[in-house]
Amino acid sequence: MGLSHRELDAWERRILRRTEAVPYLLLLVATALSGLRADLHALPGTIGLAALTAAWIAWWITLHPAWIERPGLMFGYFAGLLVLMALLGSRGEWYGGLFAFTGYVHAWHRLPGRWKYAGVTAVAFLAMASLSRGLPDTLSAWLVFLLLMIAIVVLVSLFSTFGDVITARSVQRLHMVDELAEANRRLERSMADNAELQARLLEQAHEAGVREERQRLAREIHDTLAQGLTGIVTQLQAAEQAATQPADWRHHVRAAAELARDNLVEARRSVAALNPHPLTESGLSTALAEATQRWSAVTGLRADYAATGPIRRLHPEIEGSLLRIAQEALTNVGKHAAASRVGVTLSYMEDVVSLDVRDDGRGFAESTVDGTGFGLHGMRQRVERLAGRLVIESEPGAGTAVCATVPAVGVRDA
Repeated sequence: MGLSHRELDAWERRILRRTEAVPYLLLLVATALSGLRADLHALPGTIGLAALTAAWIAWWITLHPAWIERPGLMFGYFAGLLVLMALLGSRGEWYGGLFAFTGYVHAWHRLPGRWKYAGVTAVAFLAMASLSRGLPDTLSAWLVFLLLMIAIVVLVSLFSTFGDVITARSVQRLHMVDELAEANRRLERSMADNAELQARLLEQAHEAGVREERQRLAREIHDTLAQGLTGIVTQLQAAEQAATQPADWRHHVRAAAELARDNLVEARRSVAALNPHPLTESGLSTALAEATQRWSAVTGLRADYAATGPIRRLHPEIEGSLLRIAQEALTNVGKHAAASRVGVTLSYMEDVVSLDVRDDGRGFAESTVDGTGFGLHGMRQRVERLAGRLVIESEPGAGTAVCATVPAVGVRDA
């Protein structure tokens, strides 16, 4: 099972703390083993020298870790360490066999650039001298001495370089993990900001839709119901004046009755265009199907409804706006298209939802419509408030197609 970034950091800190104790442990073990074979008179001096070496490492490295980043100080520290290692190595070969590992590590990690190779070479020289109990006195012994020293330097350099590569890759991976985590956090913040922005846009669209609906109802009442009632009153007044002329009286009464029937149809259509209760009880698809059926019953025209894709609930403002657009488009068909058939299609896609209202009526030249007539301006405003797109295609004699596409923001996304 992989470790988290925090667990890796804690594990790395524990390893570093234990690694810091290794020089003292090697010094202690080398002193103990050397003491088993040392002269009792020389033992106190060996122990004192080992204690001085431990204090030297503690002062420069353990107690002042920030000094490690200062190359000038590290040159002084390492020079002193070499002197102490030479003195210890002269008192026992265990210092050259065990404590020399501290010298290799500190030479590689405390000295800058190529100086680390010089440091490793110096430590290897002291280690070989300690293990040999002195310097060689013959040419062959010197050759063996130098060959072994070179082998030690090569091996230490290879393993240290390999360790640096592994460490660099680990650090790089940790940086990549940090960058990925930060990218995920930025993405989450961006998604939260987008969701909040979408919610504000939908709220603004709802408020604008309420204002527009009030204006639409005012226009409906003025353009249809008020004018129709005015016509009825006019006909009834004319009938009252023609009370002594039965033929004229019947004509005006029939005209008033016809106007009343037309006004009743307009009133039903206006009520049907209001936001219906089924949207609160069912989804947009069901409400569209019912609205299409009601419109067909009122107008006597054939209207077919179909839904494609996985049907799901959308944000109330989106469902209400699409339903309004469909009702407005159907109203236009009933008023202006002289169509015999209408098709309403609702398409649920992954990111968007699309509404199509197509008729086989007389159509119109798009260049002759400025976007303010036939309720097109209101439909376009509804779609644009939802960051969607409205496309109207029509030709004289070829019918009309209204297509509204908006983001498919679900109830849970809002």
